[in-house]
Amino acid sequence: MTEYDYIVIGGGSAGCVAAARLVADSGGTVLLLEAGHSNRHPLLDMPPGIFKMINGSKFMRYHRTTPQAHLDGRVHDIPQGNVLGGGSSVNAQVYMRGRPDDYDQWNEILRGNNDGVGWGWKDVLPHFIRVESNNRLANDLHGVDGPLQVSDPGHIDDTSRWFVQAVQSLGEPLNPDFNGSTQRGVGFYQFTNRKGKRSSAAYAFISPQLKNPRLTLKLGAQVDQIIIEDGRAVGATYRDVSGTHEVRARREIVLAAGALVTPKLLMLSGIGPGAHLTEHGIEVKADLAGVGQNLIDHPEVPITAYANGRYGYYKQGVGWRMIRNGLQFKMFGSGPVTSAGVEAGAFVNPDNPKEPPSIQAFFVPIVYLDRDAKVEMKDGYGVTITTVVVKPKSRGEVRLASSHPNDMPLVSPNLLKDPTDMAAMVAGQRFFLRAMEAEPLAEHIKKVVVPTPNDTSDRALTAHCKRFVKTNYHPAGTAKMGADGDKMAVLDAQMRVRGIDGLRVCDMSAVPNINAGNTNAPAMMLGDRCADLILGRIG
Repeated sequence: MTEYDYIVIGGGSAGCVAAARLVADSGGTVLLLEAGHSNRHPLLDMPPGIFKMINGSKFMRYHRTTPQAHLDGRVHDIPQGNVLGGGSSVNAQVYMRGRPDDYDQWNEILRGNNDGVGWGWKDVLPHFIRVESNNRLANDLHGVDGPLQVSDPGHIDDTSRWFVQAVQSLGEPLNPDFNGSTQRGVGFYQFTNRKGKRSSAAYAFISPQLKNPRLTLKLGAQVDQIIIEDGRAVGATYRDVSGTHEVRARREIVLAAGALVTPKLLMLSGIGPGAHLTEHGIEVKADLAGVGQNLIDHPEVPITAYANGRYGYYKQGVGWRMIRNGLQFKMFGSGPVTSAGVEAGAFVNPDNPKEPPSIQAFFVPIVYLDRDAKVEMKDGYGVTITTVVVKPKSRGEVRLASSHPNDMPLVSPNLLKDPTDMAAMVAGQRFFLRAMEAEPLAEHIKKVVVPTPNDTSDRALTAHCKRFVKTNYHPAGTAKMGADGDKMAVLDAQMRVRGIDGLRVCDMSAVPNINAGNTNAPAMMLGDRCADLILGRIG
């Protein structure tokens, strides 16, 4: 049996950061267990590679939801990274932190804790700054010498520029930095890449430590259970191609398997709702009702239109266009290959423009529909705007299908189940349908095909949203931090699992509420902050 000082379970965005920091700063040995594949692959490295993989790839694991009664029984996918770096190795690379009041709200939720650890904006901002290397911004909100490379888009399609101008014509301001002093407005995102190469958590944090003898990295290592003895996490069992192994941790275990697998592993280890564990014949080590509850995700719904000319990225990745674009990238480091494909976006509040944004939009210069949409639509030149509710009230859950580690968990995200979320999404759809009709974008649009432009009533748009809503790939909150009196709080403010010593959770499972925007940057912040908590540098 092999021993390490620390075991990190899950090599996603948070796990990579936590493992790298512990290796570099603790002086101890670290075992990083990742169930997925190596991140070294040309499609993963190139910014637009996501569109080649999203509908089927070994680098993705597809969780299938339970039938959603409020969506007329629909079942849809929730893809998650199955690769070192997790979501940061397969996502569209948008770099978003959310807004300060996201974290100030966490701080209020956690105010009843007994250890004085703060989670407000002033507490988390130093972690965001420390990991960031921005290629344009250098101020009190942005770092320039961290390991994570953050850049402006390497290429901007004309359609993306027309979108930005069209939304401005509707009265929204141009925003040069969505991670700046205000989130509202329209503009161009920044991305976790540089010069056409992805800057994932694997590349930014793990690659520099691969030659460090204190780091042991195991890929293809599926953890089956965390070993709990006398109320303390002391090790884990995992399987790989060579068989089943047991490893031990002298100091702590950090769980960072993602918001769908982290609660599954906790429950398989006897940590979770007692009655549910007993139902599956699992010995209860810590009866924590909140494990697997509070599942939050950003719901998204598409607006898709055909263009009246050869605009956008249609067929840019096939045939002679692919060869041309590849040569341009190799010879000059420029062109469409340097774009993640989602160059422009917006944050708006259609109902109350002066209030915090309720909707985030992504503009994609292609005709794009999720594979679950089942719509008879010809491919062709066109554009898609996806609208996202940034602070959803709907909550879902993750439960065990069985006590067998190979079985995927039962996931019910309940997207748009809360009427407030549906009302916000309908308002967002209506606003960006107006953007399709605003110049200069309108003069390049042939026809909006989804939703049908013939009926934009609340009834019709609600039906459209129920038919097409899907994950924005941001599941969170299933092992949340909470104050000492919160019976649903799985973690305390130091990310420690309540009732179990030596075990912390540092991925997006830990958040009490989701941030307004993409979750990759917050996940890295959580990993960095967890390492500081373990090292005694906070509180």
